[in-house]
Amino acid sequence: MKSLIYFIPMRQIEDIQQEIIEEFQDYDDWMDRYQLLIDLGQEQAPLDERYKTESNLIDGCQSRVWLQADLTPEGTIHFQAESDALIVKGIVALLIRVLDNQTPADILAADLHFIEDIGLREHLSPTRSNGLLAMLKQMKLYAVAFKAKGNA
Repeated sequence: MKSLIYFIPMRQIEDIQQEIIEEFQDYDDWMDRYQLLIDLGQEQAPLDERYKTESNLIDGCQSRVWLQADLTPEGTIHFQAESDALIVKGIVALLIRVLDNQTPADILAADLHFIEDIGLREHLSPTRSNGLLAMLKQMKLYAVAFKAKGNA
């Protein structure tokens, strides 16, 4: 007799982006949106000290940002991160919210339009904008590495 395997579907990246866009639309003023980012960062679980290593520091960020990625037995990537800057911690919390527990293929195929749709990039300083791009790049590099490892 065959056993049944019940599959719990992952939340789609697009659905999560839409939630974020709707949350940010509740605030007209960018000072309120910055506060939302700070709140999101403060709600994020702190990164275990063992992951705050030089190899987990993201190059290209003015602030210190550590990013840890692990491939789960289900074939998804679990991201954890922390920053020493409140707004940056909120930004990385948003990225994790969208990309955490997604497959490497889905991460690589994702069009992360929420960043533009909420106006985040245009309201960041050039150094923070570069840091955002560096965080995204590192998350996608993890996806490339895990995808290659899975296909090897």
